Amino acid sequence: MKVSYYPGCSLHAMGKEYDQSMKAVSRALNIELKEVDDWSCCGASAAHNTNFDLSIALPARNLIAAEKDAMDVMVPCAACFNRFKMAEHHLKADKDLKARIEGVLGAKYQGGIAIRNPIDVIYNEIGIDALAAKVVKPMAGLKPVSYYGCLLLRPPEVCQFENYENPFMLDKMMGAIGADVKNWSYKTDCCGGSLSVSKTAIVVEMCDKLMGGAREAGANCVVTACPMCMANLEMRPSPNMKMPVFYFTELLSLALDLPGSKDTFKSHLTDVQPLLSQLRLV
Repeated sequence: MKVSYYPGCSLHAMGKEYDQSMKAVSRALNIELKEVDDWSCCGASAAHNTNFDLSIALPARNLIAAEKDAMDVMVPCAACFNRFKMAEHHLKADKDLKARIEGVLGAKYQGGIAIRNPIDVIYNEIGIDALAAKVVKPMAGLKPVSYYGCLLLRPPEVCQFENYENPFMLDKMMGAIGADVKNWSYKTDCCGGSLSVSKTAIVVEMCDKLMGGAREAGANCVVTACPMCMANLEMRPSPNMKMPVFYFTELLSLALDLPGSKDTFKSHLTDVQPLLSQLRLV
């Protein structure tokens, strides 16, 4: 299948591991990515706290650019996905706002393409059986908990993605690659998001709670699909609470034994090599 691809700012900077592994997995699963021409920042996570029209105009500009390719747009970053869906929601519901934003951008928003996260694309378009069939190196011994954070699923009437109280697609994906997925109660709890710098002590407490919950569930790592969550969970937990954190695409890439699948681990702030070496996965 073919999709437009919006990497967003994070995947070209602190989340480059996500971008690299996303592209490798897409190639392996026959998902052809067409990067949105002349894309720009979607405004996450500050624009909606400063100016509502700006918070709609920034993602709307990218949606209009993606519409030129006439394909669904795949948005890996949870924050970008949320802002795209929020813009779509408001533009379709408010004609006056739509006219105002189109005037600012000098272009028409058609609203004719779907905004999708790669979890959705892989689960619903490729399928768990097809993914499992491509596994070369089962992730035996890996015991992840799936962490969505709050931006992929909420507000549910806007995001319209997965079961917003107890999502399951990531669990199914991790199971398909041979991991022993652990169930826990914190899949959609917040990690503190963009408070990491301004309210660090609060974020440390929130991340410690998440890591404690993961340990109680019997996990030896956390799997996420959000660059902001990834940064917080790697940087902010107390030293004795830290554990390996992966983008879900990194583990898919490793399980499919794709070229360069081990390269992204070098960029992690929390070293994942000891766990992977102990389990003989690298």
